[in-house]
Amino acid sequence: MTTIAFIRHGETDWNIERRAQGCMDIPLNNQGQKQAKALAERFRNDIWDVIYASPLSRAFKTAEAISELSGLKVVLDERLREISFGETEGTTEAERIERWGEDWKTLDLGRETNEQADERWKAVLEEIVLNHKNQKVLIVTHGALLVRIYKYLLQDKTDKWYGLNNTSLSIFKLDDQSWSCELFNCQKHLEETQTI
Repeated sequence: MTTIAFIRHGETDWNIERRAQGCMDIPLNNQGQKQAKALAERFRNDIWDVIYASPLSRAFKTAEAISELSGLKVVLDERLREISFGETEGTTEAERIERWGEDWKTLDLGRETNEQADERWKAVLEEIVLNHKNQKVLIVTHGALLVRIYKYLLQDKTDKWYGLNNTSLSIFKLDDQSWSCELFNCQKHLEETQTI
């Protein structure tokens, strides 16, 4: 049985401002760094085999915090980067409406399609599962991509947004080609940092 813990990166200023980040390399803010350290503490005494991460710094630095306490190697993979939002990257919803109108989502603004994003994350997940049979793997990536992954693994056909929190942890297990979810969008590791 292969176990995979999917982790969303720590907080950035653009998360707070609700700006579309996409492939722009926005760093963790102070709170995001604290979240990453709290997450690392959660894994300090656990036994995992490897960490895979998006090369965008907000994900890589989150993974690096875990690596520093656990000694696990971080493997960067471009296919784990966030979905590209094209021309909308760096904008808020209000700015998008002002610039392109209420129907901006229907316009071709250079956004990566769901199918394109699915193709790359499925390829890397398949490789990870193949290369780490019966191991425990951490994957640090991004909110929009994780929603695509979770919808597929949970066989969820709705269009709902899961509201994934920064440094949230979701654990899935693969047994005989069937995925099960043991933990979803957990932030228990942050309870002690809320007042920091």
